[in-house]
Amino acid sequence: MTPKARVQREFGRSREVHPTAITGKQSAREVLANAFPAYVGRQERTAFELMKQSVESNAAIFLTLSGAMTPAGLHQSCLIPLLERGIIDCITTTGANLYHDAHRIIGYRIREIDPNAGDVRLRLARIIRIYDLGFPEETLLETDKLFSALLQKPAFQRRMTTPELHYLLGREMAAIEDALGVTQPSLLSTAYRMGVPIFVGAVQDGSIFLNIVKLKRLLGDAFKLELDVADDVFAMAAAQFHCFGTLKKKMAIWILGGGVPKNYTLQGEPLLDQILGVPTDGFDIDVQFCVDPVDNGALSSCPAGEGHTWGKVSAESVARGSVYVHADVTAVFPWLTHALLEDPKAKKKPLRLVDDLGSAVTELGRQVDKRRKQLASTLTYPVTEGRSKPRAAKRPKRRA
Repeated sequence: MTPKARVQREFGRSREVHPTAITGKQSAREVLANAFPAYVGRQERTAFELMKQSVESNAAIFLTLSGAMTPAGLHQSCLIPLLERGIIDCITTTGANLYHDAHRIIGYRIREIDPNAGDVRLRLARIIRIYDLGFPEETLLETDKLFSALLQKPAFQRRMTTPELHYLLGREMAAIEDALGVTQPSLLSTAYRMGVPIFVGAVQDGSIFLNIVKLKRLLGDAFKLELDVADDVFAMAAAQFHCFGTLKKKMAIWILGGGVPKNYTLQGEPLLDQILGVPTDGFDIDVQFCVDPVDNGALSSCPAGEGHTWGKVSAESVARGSVYVHADVTAVFPWLTHALLEDPKAKKKPLRLVDDLGSAVTELGRQVDKRRKQLASTLTYPVTEGRSKPRAAKRPKRRA
């Protein structure tokens, strides 16, 4: 077959663009299937198909959430319903999402405001603004008191990782919600109840950690909470190895907005394969929602193909299991979550990775020990020994 004929045959097999009329009677799934044939619309349709495939294949689903999305309620509209269906197995997010999530639990409200109302006026009124959302400064001060009180409890006085920290905070928040009769739970408490670990890759960039700084300065050695960032990254890699190596599951990553949470989760794969010598193929399904252009060199906008060159996602993902949706996550993800959850069968048995994280770390440690001899060769580098010095460049002769 000639190259021309081959291309023509492939083109002839492709899906015809022939949307059906929207009547208002179709389900969200039917609208996605029949009215989104091109451009960002097709990206949305593909994202839904891959999200659906993630659930139907019973893949281990890692979700990343950047920015400050809990003030906008994205966790209440989307993430908590997904958690309660057992769909999300691991979360990586920002400290901001967990801190601001607590405002409503202790009785403070977040309101819609005009983003052009004038920040000088808002500051005089002690109103905090997150684009078109606002709340009184008192909200922050009271939330600081809440976390300061929780972090002083005996269970927190040790060295730990971020999933351990957030498990303990989730347990405390669950108890508070039960005592107050809260009907809309926090992300922390829901993840605790569902056994979903929460990682924060830049924990020092959030207000929960700012209160840890305060407690350390005020209480000195009496305050013993420390976060071990090396163990934290190892635990992420261990969770992924547990999913594909022990449980033999496919792995999917749903990336909401890029940022540190995205790369923190994806870097578990090169840590395994490149650094520790533990073979892995990377994530099998890659779905990302981000407004950034892909050609600016930022990690937020890195597409699956680029990630594949680092070993972060599989070749299968690049070929058939990835999509980059060029859209604001708050405008797209609630709609796709609705389409996914309108099917009552869209659910999974929770993996409860929190319960297995300790044994997963132990198993990955065992895998590293098996490779200790070969890894030893990576510990030194002959910067000068046995290497010839670079030849000095000749200086041009000066003219008389």
